[in-house]
Amino acid sequence: MNSNKPTAYNNRLGIKGWVYAGKYTFERYLYLGHRLTGMGLIAYMLLHIIETANRMRGVEAWEGLMGLFASWPFKIIEYLLFAAAVFHALNGVRLLMTELGFFLGKPKEPVYPYSSSIKRHRPLTYIIMALAGLIIILGGSSLFFP
Repeated sequence: MNSNKPTAYNNRLGIKGWVYAGKYTFERYLYLGHRLTGMGLIAYMLLHIIETANRMRGVEAWEGLMGLFASWPFKIIEYLLFAAAVFHALNGVRLLMTELGFFLGKPKEPVYPYSSSIKRHRPLTYIIMALAGLIIILGGSSLFFP
């Protein structure tokens, strides 16, 4: 029996395989950020439903909770939620444009070494992420300095 034969167990990396991006490109880090912000937005939606259901406890409970949400730690959490939503939305637009074939260029004959279309998508990636950064900064300025 060949002991060098890879098995499913030998290839498992667990959480490290999910988040580690050693020699990966910028797009792989964006993929990880897209996953994390997606899970964060889902968690927020669940907490928002629970928070809204708190209204059934009465006016005093509702006003107390809204007073708590007006404090500065929750303003920072609100800003992080806004930043996650902007990043997730604009990265989703970038992924949609990529999957629909924009910026692919003309097809080439598949001759080894194969050329990658990543370099053709890279300018779109930088433009979308710069736009996301600008919106996040401007949104934070209106949130912290009304």
